[in-house]
Amino acid sequence: MVSIRAGAGRSDPTTPSASRLPSLTGLRWVAAMLVFGYHAGTMRIVGDPDAKAVVDGIFTLGLSGVQFFFILSGFVLVWSARDGERRRDFWRRRLAKIYPNHVLTWAAALAVMWWFADPVVPRAALENLLLVQAWDPTPGYFYSINTVSWSLSCELFFYLCLPLVLPAVRRARTALLWSVVVAVPLVIVALWPGQLLVPDESTWWFTQIFPLVRSTEFWLGVVAAELMRRGRWRGPRLPLASLVFVATWVVAGLWVRAELWAAVLSVAYLLVITAAADADVRGRRSPWRHRRLVWLGEVSFAFYLVHVLVMVTVLRAVGQLGVGLPGWSGPLVVLGFLAVNLLFAAMLHRWVEIPMMRRLAPRRRPPVRADPSGASAATGAPTPAEAGDRPASGDAPVPVTRRAATSSSRSTAGHPG
Repeated sequence: MVSIRAGAGRSDPTTPSASRLPSLTGLRWVAAMLVFGYHAGTMRIVGDPDAKAVVDGIFTLGLSGVQFFFILSGFVLVWSARDGERRRDFWRRRLAKIYPNHVLTWAAALAVMWWFADPVVPRAALENLLLVQAWDPTPGYFYSINTVSWSLSCELFFYLCLPLVLPAVRRARTALLWSVVVAVPLVIVALWPGQLLVPDESTWWFTQIFPLVRSTEFWLGVVAAELMRRGRWRGPRLPLASLVFVATWVVAGLWVRAELWAAVLSVAYLLVITAAADADVRGRRSPWRHRRLVWLGEVSFAFYLVHVLVMVTVLRAVGQLGVGLPGWSGPLVVLGFLAVNLLFAAMLHRWVEIPMMRRLAPRRRPPVRADPSGASAATGAPTPAEAGDRPASGDAPVPVTRRAATSSSRSTAGHPG
């Protein structure tokens, strides 16, 4: 159940609501594929010049898939937030979500390093285990052990901050929230000249890794969710938003300067996320609600954690890392890696992520609502995003009327992933 109350903050009592946003789950897989394609390109798996040009052309901005995840994370966590939830319960739930998969892949990465006789720096290994490596600008440290876990270090910082900031977000005036939406892309652009203030060896860390910098994307999703929660968001519907995204992706990849594309794509990603959420809320058509896409989105977190580790390990073992495979063998190997990583992700999601969430996450405290006779009734069920950054799939969206908006919207419990 998602408790979205018009009485909290300055919400519009006619705001529609949905207990689940399955389209956002489906969109997570798109973001995961962007990152996968980018890493497949940087590993130079495809050696044929023509095929490599196609891969590079499609996925040249694939690294921004992480930017999509950050914006989506802020949006979903605010959308699914329940009034009165204890901070420690929120933090425990988030740790239960990310740490089991992280610890397992961290141990697997160390085992691979031992197999190849790679040196292990104890400080880097400990920072990676505790997810504080993104705060360390030392070259190589923030990409240590399982390299992709740097983004979890940023996410952990976001999780720590959100319960402290959310009450102020709920009370903020709508105009202030809109000013944040406008300001964040401008801040992203301004950070590029700001990198001149840090040492040369830390410029990449400052713009791409530093949690304080990357938090701007998370807060963009936060304020957009609060605006939509109040019924104050204004944006295109999903077909137009999707068209804007595709056009922006093409233009940014071909003509936009490096210091600008992150800001431009942040706007495009936000439009798609909000339009997909609005389609779910209002029951409009959305291709991202397809059950297969939703399942792929559910395993996307595990997929993200394993994909680089698997590809690098296999390519190193066969002596093909960075070599480039000729002809059709390169694209076929990429497709093979996609299938293998998806298999590992499904196993990790099914046998680690879900059961550990059930075991470690605190139970939801049932909210108390008043019935017409003055008595109180308690209802409770897990929110769709309590186990992850994405909503679960399943129920159709339920619009909230003026009367229902003042109490909790009810639904069945969501899938814990």
